[in-house]
Amino acid sequence: MALLDGKTVLVTGVLTEASIAFRAAEVAQREGASVILTGVGRSKSLTSRIANRLPNGAPVVALDVTDEAELAALADAVQEHSDRLDGVLHAIGFAPPSALGGGFFATSWEDVSTALQISTYSLVSLARAARPLLGGGGSIVGLDFDATRAWPAYDWMGVAKAGLESASRYLARELGPHGIRVNLVAAGPLRTMAAKSIPGFDGFEQVWKERAPLGWDVEDAGPAARACVALLSDWFPATTGSVVHVDGGVHAVGA
Repeated sequence: MALLDGKTVLVTGVLTEASIAFRAAEVAQREGASVILTGVGRSKSLTSRIANRLPNGAPVVALDVTDEAELAALADAVQEHSDRLDGVLHAIGFAPPSALGGGFFATSWEDVSTALQISTYSLVSLARAARPLLGGGGSIVGLDFDATRAWPAYDWMGVAKAGLESASRYLARELGPHGIRVNLVAAGPLRTMAAKSIPGFDGFEQVWKERAPLGWDVEDAGPAARACVALLSDWFPATTGSVVHVDGGVHAVGA
């Protein structure tokens, strides 16, 4: 039996085939899941085109996590394709250019608040919107990047990820009594669209090249995607509020 046989999973954040979200959707389908994607604004048409490259294709529903109307409409939109959800992948993150690249001290609250709303608070917003369809329990998995250190150039996105880790623990406490698990996968650096927005990304690659005990391939989102699918499955029934590191071991070793 495949890991996700008979399950329906909502996957956010699919914009390119290089993304962890796309690879997770691909692995989820190969493991038996029905997959529904979300798309935002004008990018929804791009997500629809990328969806056709999945093994079984996938419907795409509109979701802008900053739009309360679209959040409120999410359950109805999903129900056009499935009467329930068994899992949700939160792969949403954004910070304005001023919030990255070394200008930490000078970034305005307006830009900081945008980064926090989209990259941190959206985990809670998405969980709240999907909650009516997770009546039988299930799993929410978010994508993280090690927030225990202050990384060069990562700036307010690093703060947002620290908030994401805390928010996931509070969500785990809130949703656990309803049988819903909440966990994060902290991947090492990957050459995704998100990475392209980080000035000095090559510096991350060098750290992982020098320090990863298992080595690390910045072109391969597969290990992180498989971790997401494992957490979405029933194979971790008593794991919640956790951060699973998929980074070649860098988080565990000193400089």
